Amino acid sequence: MIDFSKVKLVVSDMDGTLLNSKGEVSHRFFHLFKELQNRNIIFCAASGRQHNSIVSKLEVIKEQIYVIAENGGIAKKGNEVLLSNFLKPEKVLQLIPILREIKGANMVLCCNDAAYIESKDERFIELFQEYYHSFEVVENLIETAKTIPVFKVAVYHFESSENYIYPVIKHLNKEILLKVSGKNWLDISDEKANKGNALRAVQQLLNVTKAETMVFGDYHNDIEMMLEADFSFAMKNAHKDITELAKYATESNDNFGVEIILEKLVKN
Repeated sequence: MIDFSKVKLVVSDMDGTLLNSKGEVSHRFFHLFKELQNRNIIFCAASGRQHNSIVSKLEVIKEQIYVIAENGGIAKKGNEVLLSNFLKPEKVLQLIPILREIKGANMVLCCNDAAYIESKDERFIELFQEYYHSFEVVENLIETAKTIPVFKVAVYHFESSENYIYPVIKHLNKEILLKVSGKNWLDISDEKANKGNALRAVQQLLNVTKAETMVFGDYHNDIEMMLEADFSFAMKNAHKDITELAKYATESNDNFGVEIILEKLVKN
C-alpha cells in the first residue's frame, strides 16, 4: 500500500495517459478533480500539445489548473505565462531544409498563438488538427521562421518517428533537444525546454517538493518530469523506457490508469 498522504501536486501527460484512444478525458477524471480541489491538491496538465489544444480537452477546469504545453516550451496558469523557452531562430532555419528531405515527414512550427505547416498532405492536415486547434497553412515555413518565434518544431511520420525521423537528425542532439514523443511524433526544442524544467518552475512557484509530487506519463518526452516526482507512474501502454524509469505502474489510458491512482489518492 503506497502512502499518498504527502502529495500536493498531480501532473499528467495527455496523449496516451489522461486521454483515452479516442482523445477524450473521462467524466470520472472531472469528478476526481473536484475531490482533489477539496483536498487542496493542485493539478497540472503537461503535454507536447499546443496550449489551446490542451485546454480544449479540459475546458471546464481550465482556470483552476496549471498547464505545461509544447513539451515545456511554455507554462501557464489561466492566461498568465509562467515561463517560455523558444528555439534559436538560426536553429529553426537550419532544421527546415533537413526535415524537408525526409520522405513522409510533416513539419509543424509551434508558436505562441498558432502552429504553422506547409504540408499539402490532406491526411496529415486532418489528423494534425486533433493536436493543434489554432493553425495556418503557409507556402514556406522558412519565411514564417524568419519573423515568428518558435517554441518547438514537431515532426510527424505515418509509420514511425523513431525509425524514420530520429536517425536523420540525431547528430544534432548536442545542440538541441530531440524527443520521440509518440509512435509518430518527434519534437525538437531548445535544450532547456522539457517537461522536467517546466515542472520544476511550477513546483518552485507553489513551494512543492519532489516528495509531494505525483506524475503520470507514457513516452520519452515525459522522462525529465518523471525524475521530478517521488510518485512517478508509467501507464501500462507506456514505452518500455518509461516503464523501467517510473517507480510505479498503473493501468492503460483506455482502462482509467490515471483515475485508478487518483481514486486511491483522494481516499488516502
